[in-house]
Amino acid sequence: MTSSAVPLPSPIRGNEPGSFPWRVLHQRHPELIRRVREAHPYPPVTRQALQRLLEEITTGAISPLPDDAYDREQWRHWERGYLGLSWFDVPFLWAESYFYRRLLEAVGYFADGPWRGIDPFGPAKAAELADASALATELAALGEVVSLPEPQRWPTLLRAALWGNRADLGFRISDPGVDSRDRVTDLIVDDSAQMTEWLTSTAPGPVCLVADNAGRELLPDLILIDHLLHTGLAERVELHVKPYPYFVSDATTADVIECLRQLLSGPEPVVEAGRRLWRALSDGGLEIYTHSFYRAPLSYHDLPANLADRFARARLTIMKGDLNYRRLVGDRHWPATSTFEELTAYFPGPVATLRTLKSDVIVGLDEATLAALEASGANWRTSGTHALIQARLAPASDDTTRSEGYAQTV
Repeated sequence: MTSSAVPLPSPIRGNEPGSFPWRVLHQRHPELIRRVREAHPYPPVTRQALQRLLEEITTGAISPLPDDAYDREQWRHWERGYLGLSWFDVPFLWAESYFYRRLLEAVGYFADGPWRGIDPFGPAKAAELADASALATELAALGEVVSLPEPQRWPTLLRAALWGNRADLGFRISDPGVDSRDRVTDLIVDDSAQMTEWLTSTAPGPVCLVADNAGRELLPDLILIDHLLHTGLAERVELHVKPYPYFVSDATTADVIECLRQLLSGPEPVVEAGRRLWRALSDGGLEIYTHSFYRAPLSYHDLPANLADRFARARLTIMKGDLNYRRLVGDRHWPATSTFEELTAYFPGPVATLRTLKSDVIVGLDEATLAALEASGANWRTSGTHALIQARLAPASDDTTRSEGYAQTV
């Protein structure tokens, strides 16, 4: 069955008081503006722009980008009649994306002047890597994983990359106690064995890894990439990152290079992996790639042809994190027992996800697992205490196409 045959539930919105998207819009985004303002000695004009944005997202209606914004025409296409509405009444995925674009506009990230290109989230990212004790612990743990015998190394690396997604910086803003809790306590879907079988039984080829967060999450991602290259599971790897700062801690090229430098300061097994990755970047075995689509308020149903072609050529695409998951299946009120394989059938190549749950959307659960989770009384969809590894490994069928109707309503 093609994705266009799947009935579409309504998009997730933030207009239900107390819901997760409502809390993000009502609490996380205002707090993020305050933290960005405090983290930089912005001039009065910038501080005023941030204050106007704060007032708009809490009590006002959505307003457009200025006419001279470099991507104003693109956003005219993406705005879809949402201007003038409440931030709480439009699709949550769109509202989050537009908020971060407006935040970058407010701080002058794209404007000619001294603040052009200054990452507003840079201090938060740097602080995570500057925590010497936590970083040393992370690098030591990765060193132990790299030193494991081959049969144990790959599944352990998969879980390290999964656990790295445990708490991004944006999540910590709305859940400051997250670091005091255990790591992932429940892997509610685990297709890692199928991923392993796919990679070891199919012809070698390129692998795409679509990154999520910078900082300590990116470290195990890089070690996972090194393993793919060093063992021949991948002929080459494309590491897809954001073209500029997005969603607080999302990884950019600069973040990748900084994490590589951190690997080179770790224990010897990690240093060796870091050196291999550095050489792989130099000789083309590893390519850092980005695309303007990665800053769009769209799902992967709207993939542009040149990006879709990269995924179609990949032996496997690994999607990291919550945002990529929401974009992959669609940020909608899907029944949790909806079939992951069916909802991702449109995607142009084999795809797998490594995700800890930090938002509402979830698919691919069996009835028994769902019933047990619902009966637990836990806030399992959004607390970051549950995780999944899901995969759809059969190539997309020839008659599977992206649904234009979906794309226009996401």
